[in-house]
Amino acid sequence: MTPNSLRSFAVGLLVAATLTGAVYFSDSSKAKSTEKSAETVKSEKLTEDELIKKLESKGFVIQTEDEWNQQIAAVNEKTEEKAEKKADKKSDEKVIYRTILTVSSGMTSIDVGNALERGKVIDSGMEFYKEVEKRGLENDLRPGTFEIESGMKMDEVISIIFK
Repeated sequence: MTPNSLRSFAVGLLVAATLTGAVYFSDSSKAKSTEKSAETVKSEKLTEDELIKKLESKGFVIQTEDEWNQQIAAVNEKTEEKAEKKADKKSDEKVIYRTILTVSSGMTSIDVGNALERGKVIDSGMEFYKEVEKRGLENDLRPGTFEIESGMKMDEVISIIFK
């Protein structure tokens, strides 16, 4: 590039920048709109009460931090009360399991005790076996089908299954 062409290019850039600046600053409509928007912002500075009223008129709910904390505390209390009532209700209820026990020939009192334990009728099959052995009934097991509930006492269960 020759020095003359480089100077011509620089002069062209200078002329373009000057024209662009002149057009920008001479356009009065943009300057007025900018001034108007600044004035409207200054005039719309609302007090706290006016702001609350304006937001409420648009459907917003305005609360102070104390009001919000009171509502959260009330909800937590209700949740705790419901949980306590649920726990009380569960503690009052007793689940009774019914089991249909089929005793076949060849079964032992240990087998019967384990079946009753699986059916949640008794807590321990071994305790059942020891009680039957203590009474001397281990050879008196009666084949058949029996309906037994978890609410029954050990004596009742033994009297149903054994002769």
